[in-house]
Amino acid sequence: MAIIYKAELSPTKPEVLRTLLTSRAWGSEAEQTILGAYRFDDPAGEVGVECHLVRAGESIYHLPLTYRPSPLGGEDAPEPVLTMEHSVLGTRYVYDGLEDEVALECFARALAGEQQQAELDIYEGDTVVDHRRQTVTLRLEVDEGEQAPSSTVLLEDGEPFTIARTLGDLDGTVRLVAAWDGGEGVVAAV
Repeated sequence: MAIIYKAELSPTKPEVLRTLLTSRAWGSEAEQTILGAYRFDDPAGEVGVECHLVRAGESIYHLPLTYRPSPLGGEDAPEPVLTMEHSVLGTRYVYDGLEDEVALECFARALAGEQQQAELDIYEGDTVVDHRRQTVTLRLEVDEGEQAPSSTVLLEDGEPFTIARTLGDLDGTVRLVAAWDGGEGVVAAV
């Protein structure tokens, strides 16, 4: 269950998505339409993992983000996309999820059928005040005669898997499919 607080965000999520899309060589300056989002739970409860589907021009972008309470450490650590002020949680360091091990591990578990998308409970303080409807739903598809690899095989043994940056061309024998109002597409595959 993803805990979502009734909170003010600065910058807003649309502003974060625009920053990500316009700051990357693969991105776009075109007007954006947010199609929806889904979340994964971090088993350690530290990192927010939220994946957005955004139409910009003719492309639909898959934009996984992670929200961290402190910056990633280490010499080779990626730079955050930006920092966000959250009125309940304080400063959050926002990373491109495809550069964050926590998000990559969530995708590996989802492709292995070991992790589902998170349920969305809205909190005010310590109290659940609402349950948010999913705007994007995920399903795992496995070709007949195939079997989803375990997350251990994907993470430790290094069997390659791919997470889509744009939707439309990704395929494999094991697929994580996102469906939203008006469409669907493969967001990760083995």
